[in-house]
Amino acid sequence: MSILIDRNTKIIVQGLTGRTGSFHSNQALDYFGTQMVAGTHPKKAGTSWTADSGAELPIFANAGDAKDATGANASVIYVPPAGAAAAIEESIEAEIPLIICITEGVPVLDMVRVKAKLEGSKSRLIGPNCPGVLTPQQCKIGIMPGKIFQKGSVGVVSRSGTLTYEAVYQTTVEGLGQTTAVGIGGDPVKGTEFIDMLEMFLADEETKQIVMIGEIGGAAEEEAAQFIIDEAKRGRKKPVVGFIAGRTAPKGRTMGHAGAIVSGGVGDAESKIAAMEAAGISVSPSPARLGTTMVELLKS
Repeated sequence: MSILIDRNTKIIVQGLTGRTGSFHSNQALDYFGTQMVAGTHPKKAGTSWTADSGAELPIFANAGDAKDATGANASVIYVPPAGAAAAIEESIEAEIPLIICITEGVPVLDMVRVKAKLEGSKSRLIGPNCPGVLTPQQCKIGIMPGKIFQKGSVGVVSRSGTLTYEAVYQTTVEGLGQTTAVGIGGDPVKGTEFIDMLEMFLADEETKQIVMIGEIGGAAEEEAAQFIIDEAKRGRKKPVVGFIAGRTAPKGRTMGHAGAIVSGGVGDAESKIAAMEAAGISVSPSPARLGTTMVELLKS
């Protein structure tokens, strides 16, 4: 099994005709036949986009029209920051179940509006400012490099895009492989948090281990640690390796992502690491040891 996406996922690309959308859509189409089925552009409806492979994807005016014509159940957004929130809202209104926004730099106030619209909707948003989701040998949505993935048993969830790749590469090298990797994004206001993904990985029979990579800022990692404690009491427990990026960041200064800011003694690396360890998570001493930490945990 996997979570969120598999070989049956049909994807609309919002921003397909732009340079970034075109590049990563070609990459996705080349990855085990990922089903990119259409693009959207309000001024190019009725035309088509031609992939490097020669495949042609129809362009529709909006996500609703594209969904109705293709039966798509996911959308990926490569729209520039000023229009990204409107693109997300368009997919929410179209009741697309899974929306993945890659765009970096979406204004926080725009995301507050989007977050309110998500409440009670039929859609789940991953991102913004995320690398996407990939299920090995089945489906690739976003910008993650498919060649480092291997089908296996580890579920990966991360706030950091780059460290998502690091966790994937290391679990591949160690022969464990992955079920699905999810980059939830590092912005302070986003669609999906750690707890949502941990719930899915705990419920997935093929996910035997979990890697969770957090960052300084906010309290999502502490909340996730408490969730793991609570679920263990209910009999749901899997080996978890964790890491917190930004350990050396000075307090009060944004480091990397907009959400990575420590203030008032809240959201610092020490409190997050302590919460993880209290939940029984094996915290890797460095990102370079995520894979070996998992192997050591399994041996113990």
